[in-house]
Amino acid sequence: MNSVEADGSSIDEAIDSALKLLGATRDRVEIEILNNAVRGWFGIGGRKARVRATLRAPIDADHSTRSAPVLPATAAAPLASTRERTVMTAEDHGAVDRARHVLEEILRHVDVQAAVNVRQEGGDVLFELTGDTSGVLIGRRGQMLDALEYLLNRIATRDEGGAARITVDSENYRTRRRAALEELARRMGEQAKRKRKAITLNPMSPRDRRIVHMILQEDKSLVTKSSGKGYFRKLIIIPAGMSKRRPDAAEPE
Repeated sequence: MNSVEADGSSIDEAIDSALKLLGATRDRVEIEILNNAVRGWFGIGGRKARVRATLRAPIDADHSTRSAPVLPATAAAPLASTRERTVMTAEDHGAVDRARHVLEEILRHVDVQAAVNVRQEGGDVLFELTGDTSGVLIGRRGQMLDALEYLLNRIATRDEGGAARITVDSENYRTRRRAALEELARRMGEQAKRKRKAITLNPMSPRDRRIVHMILQEDKSLVTKSSGKGYFRKLIIIPAGMSKRRPDAAEPE
């Protein structure tokens, strides 16, 4: 069983249920949010959150190769870790060193002058890239950062011992992007309620869709769901109790 769907009273609870069904840890799976949780009125009309969890394939490639690694064009970047561990193990340090070496090799091959600063944040690790002011390491809507992060986490977690979760950032893009998405989610949510009409956002990565889902999940007057197939899917904000009819398109992000 490589993929399962699970429900929960919240996104996090649904993820925990899916991990138990797969018998896997959070860093071994990719999570796709299918539906957000909806609170009912006086216990009526509520709906649980639903997610799909898919096991990642193991990595067998030798990390010591000197050739430039190929970044997956449509790879789904892993989402934020839900582990509670705060102390890195020896295996973690070894995996982080290996991933950092690969990242430095990628930068050398693409001829980008940037330094890799490593910082531990709880049980996770941040690879902060500094020096590149062209934006090439960020890419359109963070796609290059997502691809780098996906590749490095696959390398770091290929051993059975596991590893700390790696986040890749450049010029504080992750924080700026999250703030923009939070503002967009709240604004489009208010618009959906005011117009009493579903609002369809522009296609987003799984990471970005999760941020919007999480921001709006506490608003019992709204329902969020993903639509479409593939890596970039649309997210629809729907007033609770209404069917999705003639959704408005959101403004460009």
